[in-house]
Amino acid sequence: MEKLKILALSGSLRKVSYNTAAIHALKSLASSHVGVDIVVGDISELPLFNPDRENEHIPALEKLKSSLNDCAGLILATPEYAHGISGPLKNALDWLVSSAEFPNTPIMLINTSPRASHAQESLREVLVTMSGNIIEQACVSIPLLGSELNSAGITENEELANLLTKALGEFCIEIEAGKL
Repeated sequence: MEKLKILALSGSLRKVSYNTAAIHALKSLASSHVGVDIVVGDISELPLFNPDRENEHIPALEKLKSSLNDCAGLILATPEYAHGISGPLKNALDWLVSSAEFPNTPIMLINTSPRASHAQESLREVLVTMSGNIIEQACVSIPLLGSELNSAGITENEELANLLTKALGEFCIEIEAGKL
């Protein structure tokens, strides 16, 4: 069986981030036929979006587009800042607006703070506008805020691990079904 490649992107630049920890936990929980490629920090290397620069050689953007082109689906986890998407994630998405790699990409969302609904609503609006394909049954909220759990702690927590594993399984099923 061919390995299913999935790109995971954290909207947080923090060294100790629940969003990044959730993605790392998901990678370690993934079955052997699923490869989760984590993009961490690369979005901090993207310049502020400027359509006048779209034809320039921007290594971080080229890497992001190449990774997106090579994957079967995209997992996004972002913190909420002032009721919105993190600036670095929004900037990365802005760079992908006119890209050929993004439309119809299957997307799984991870929310690490279920009370932070504004960013998730805003993120959904942006992704739908960009013609992303949000797989609803694969979207998951896990209560990490204030838990002080790192990726290993998330993986060891049976309830959280089950939520992530189930969501990833649903995501993979939908991706495979879409390939037929």
